Amino acid sequence: FVQFVCTSTKPKFDPLRQQIDELTKKKNEFDGTIPVSLVMANMPQERETFILVRGAYDKPGEKVTAAVPSILPPLPQGATANRLGLAQWLVDPDHPLMARVTVNRFWQQYFGSGLVKTAEDFGSQGSWPTHPELLDWLARDFIESGWDVKRLQKLIVMSGTYQQSSKVTKDLIARDPEDQLLVRGPRFRLDAEVLRDSALFVSGLLLERPGGKGVKPYQPQGIWESVAFQGSNTQNYKADGGDANYRRTIYTFWKRTAPPPGLMTFDAPSREACVVRRSRTNTPLQALALMNDVQYVEAARKLAERVMGATAGSPSSAGSSPSDRLSLAFRLATARQPSPDETAILVETFHAHLAKYQTDKPAAEKLIALGEAKRNESLDAVELAAYTLVCNLILNLDEVVTKE
Repeated sequence: FVQFVCTSTKPKFDPLRQQIDELTKKKNEFDGTIPVSLVMANMPQERETFILVRGAYDKPGEKVTAAVPSILPPLPQGATANRLGLAQWLVDPDHPLMARVTVNRFWQQYFGSGLVKTAEDFGSQGSWPTHPELLDWLARDFIESGWDVKRLQKLIVMSGTYQQSSKVTKDLIARDPEDQLLVRGPRFRLDAEVLRDSALFVSGLLLERPGGKGVKPYQPQGIWESVAFQGSNTQNYKADGGDANYRRTIYTFWKRTAPPPGLMTFDAPSREACVVRRSRTNTPLQALALMNDVQYVEAARKLAERVMGATAGSPSSAGSSPSDRLSLAFRLATARQPSPDETAILVETFHAHLAKYQTDKPAAEKLIALGEAKRNESLDAVELAAYTLVCNLILNLDEVVTKE
């Protein structure tokens, strides 16, 4: 009453409350700069655990203690029956599963499918290894190297098996459609996150600064509204803008009930459950996204600006002719020079777009205005729009979106 109601005493407290509010605000701002993480700790005294009779919480049965299934090796000598002991048990050299599962998942990343196809299930319901001796050898080598992940990946990518050509004959497709015999190199569409990061990298837009909080890049307006609770702090999607549009996809803020549609279109998991093995589909919607999504159109424009601004003597030099510029764009996207026939198609396509935009400059201006990245005002708008569409075509090539 004295502090908040009484008219004779309330004014005396106002400066103090204002001072407290200012200090509280500074404290909260300071606390916000400190990284935090969830941690776990063991209870000082272990809680008793019982088998519940018919699952009823108020009917404890036989008392049990933490341990591993008897069919598997016991905990290492001296290990405690807690999380630390479990971790020591998992990486014990005599453990039959940890190394096999790990090397199989790395194999899956490079070849599209693991030596055990059901990478999420090594049990009796899972697939049998296509090359059991290879799997065992890789697992044992991984253990003996001290669980050296970098060495394992180097071993895989420098192998003759990985470095094979992905070209295939009709006879091979008929005999071995899934390449279980490993007679050709791997070939599969890139994951959703890799596709976006690749487009940003080729265009020069990718911000490679590591770490930081989640970001909200381009997404359709109202994407969260239909699934949000009233009063939720994620009811309305508002893009961050600026650098957030060009960070690696791993930093994208994720709402599980409304995941980013640009990633879901390319089979990214919803994150509602752990997914070890992603499905891969091939749909018209994916091509439409690559051709029309603002992120990819903007990347195509910046790639066009990159090749139009490249001058002789620079690290990525190109001449002033459409042939030279488009050959550079093709090489940046595919890591190889285009053939004469491919170059001719690109140049012909460029001239067709150029002729169209020369008669419709407003359409050219509208195209190159997409995205927040500033355009190079020194470049002719009509020419830039024509190069943008050809670069968009290049970023849509099967060779660009496919690992082969």
